[in-house]
Amino acid sequence: MPENSVKLHYNVDASDFTVAGQASGAVKKVLKQLGFSADVIRRVAVAMYECEINMVIHADGGEIDVEITPQKIHMIHKDRGPGIKDIEKAMQEGYSTADEKVRELGFGAGMGLPNMKRYTDEMNISTEIGKGTVVDMTVLVN
Repeated sequence: MPENSVKLHYNVDASDFTVAGQASGAVKKVLKQLGFSADVIRRVAVAMYECEINMVIHADGGEIDVEITPQKIHMIHKDRGPGIKDIEKAMQEGYSTADEKVRELGFGAGMGLPNMKRYTDEMNISTEIGKGTVVDMTVLVN
């Protein structure tokens, strides 16, 4: 475990499924090296991957900042997308605004936001139509 905090930053390219998941994979590797439990690593990796994929599918890419401390992993995902019109609806399992092309690739099942909430201890979404969305998530280390 780190004695202080470890800060990581990643850029997410828009509409490039070949690199989607690289940031969550890199963080997973760092958490393993730092000695975090398999449960914490899995929860962080799932939540980050879901958010990263949403940034590729729905937004014009974005940035991810991660702070790792002995007590928690804090992740902030900022995108440059259209914003979320109805967060309450978007949080429902199965609800998706992904287009047919994305669904044909196997994405857009409407589980992204529900999975992010399920695998984190804290999650906040702030969104502005036409400006983008910030998803702020924390996984606590037990």
